[in-house]
Amino acid sequence: MATFSLAFGSATKNNQGKIIEAFFPNPLLNPAESLITDISAILDYQGGNEVFEISSEQATQLAAIFTQHDDAANAKFSSSAAHSIQPLVLVILDQDSKPETVAEGFLKLQLISHRLIKPHGTVLDGIFGLLHNIAWTNQGPIDLPELADRQIEARLAGEVLTVNCVDKFPKMTDYVVPEGVRIAHTARVRLGAHIGKGTTIMHEGFVNFNAGTTGVSMVEGRISAGVVIGEGTDIGGGASIMGTLSGGGQLVISMGENCLLGANAGLGIPLGDRCTLESGLYITAGSKVQMLDAQNKPFEVVKARDLAGQNDLLFRRNSITGTIECLTNKTAVELNSELHSNN
Repeated sequence: MATFSLAFGSATKNNQGKIIEAFFPNPLLNPAESLITDISAILDYQGGNEVFEISSEQATQLAAIFTQHDDAANAKFSSSAAHSIQPLVLVILDQDSKPETVAEGFLKLQLISHRLIKPHGTVLDGIFGLLHNIAWTNQGPIDLPELADRQIEARLAGEVLTVNCVDKFPKMTDYVVPEGVRIAHTARVRLGAHIGKGTTIMHEGFVNFNAGTTGVSMVEGRISAGVVIGEGTDIGGGASIMGTLSGGGQLVISMGENCLLGANAGLGIPLGDRCTLESGLYITAGSKVQMLDAQNKPFEVVKARDLAGQNDLLFRRNSITGTIECLTNKTAVELNSELHSNN
């Protein structure tokens, strides 16, 4: 069975010597077994999921091994890392199982943001309890119990320590900026987000970890944890897609290709391709929906969950009765090509 992942990077430790975050510039998915064998000779790797702290001498040896295996990116990093003042770590994940260390958790989040795997493509069970709540600052990540002392040290040195956020998940762009994207407000995209090539995320757009887009999309609303939207789908300003952590239960919410979620609308069921929700309409699994036939005549009332995954649906609210209505919509949403040019 192939090794799941291998990555070499740097880490940050707290004052107790525990790793609180890790950066992997060039993670590998399913690395060649010959590479694992050569690295094992240096690290005495015996199998399983392991995190190794790497010395400067070992970093130099790793550079030679990566060069031998035609991995120029990791070879270059390894050569530079030999002079690092930061702790160095190498992670080998023999299997895709529940992460047991902070370094493993950060590697898995970066595999998603590097587009090596899609959301739901790796086991992230227990990651909330595993990661530390960290102050992400202009001087790097700082463990919260150490923040007050660091702020005092900075002030006495005539400096200001700026705390950008306090969270377990940093912003994605501090670790990776995927090719072909536009992100207007980087703090609104968490590490572990999957941002497809051609996606534009406007200032109020938000993408959580283990969620995101698969291709060209416009995001002006919220994509919650676990949610995936397809190629050509537009999430309007102020709109929100419910995640499983936000009341969606075990149902994985998603939108297919060429859909439109109107401004200030909300979605709590998965939808297929070419679906539209009008602005301001919020649909949850238990919402009662009046179905309309081709002549716009009502014929059946169903719960929204009964329409989960269906294609070509248009949801609207009757402005006189307030009833949620649904009819077939054969018109795909065509996104503005100029807005989605991220070259």
